[in-house]
Amino acid sequence: MPDRSVLSIGGADRVSFLQGLVTNDVAKADGSIIYTALLTPQGKFIADFFVLGQKDRLLLDVATSHTQVLGQRLMMYRLRADVSIEPTDTVVSRGTGEMPDGGFADPRHPALGWRAYGDSNISDATDWDAIRVANLIPATGIELTDDTYVLEAGFEALNGVDFKKGCFVGQEIVARMKHKTTLKKGIARVQITGKANAGDAITAAGKPVGTLHTVSDDTGLAYLRFDRAEGEMQAGDATLTRIT
Repeated sequence: MPDRSVLSIGGADRVSFLQGLVTNDVAKADGSIIYTALLTPQGKFIADFFVLGQKDRLLLDVATSHTQVLGQRLMMYRLRADVSIEPTDTVVSRGTGEMPDGGFADPRHPALGWRAYGDSNISDATDWDAIRVANLIPATGIELTDDTYVLEAGFEALNGVDFKKGCFVGQEIVARMKHKTTLKKGIARVQITGKANAGDAITAAGKPVGTLHTVSDDTGLAYLRFDRAEGEMQAGDATLTRIT
């Protein structure tokens, strides 16, 4: 997967350091992988990634497009902690067939198969966009941008947030959205009749509703204002209806 990079976090404080920053419980990554994100203090998305706990380090599997920003932000928080942050040559593979030795089930959803880490790529030819659209799985840089609130992107359903782990950066905003409000916007599946493209604005009765993101055949993922997403909507030359 050339679009993925792996950072290594070493040092005696590596677990406690990352635990205080990210949305999920890093202790659960001991010999396994978790899905998590780093947020701004205002609760906005910076990067999502997987954490694999090994004997003397944590491996962070992150989109290559977001490796630099993640590394820089972690360095900013390091202060005097006994932590090292380094790039690695680890290769990320994924697939939906038989899991290879040393592979891990993708923690977000069973349909996403497995992930593996090593020296060579053993990924298969799965249509990942089709799986993401069918199961409401957002992707870095597409549905997940620096304007994203992770609960609007379905992070709780994707096992990406642990509300019992204690504080993390942006935790107050995430907790408030969880306990004190009903989400008024978010990622949803839409049925597409006609021609529409990723990035098209979505309207209903002439009012803005949201934006179409990933398209797979006649369905797609869209960021919607839910109170305006009832009935027929328009995007490009297509008619859209919300499925979920």
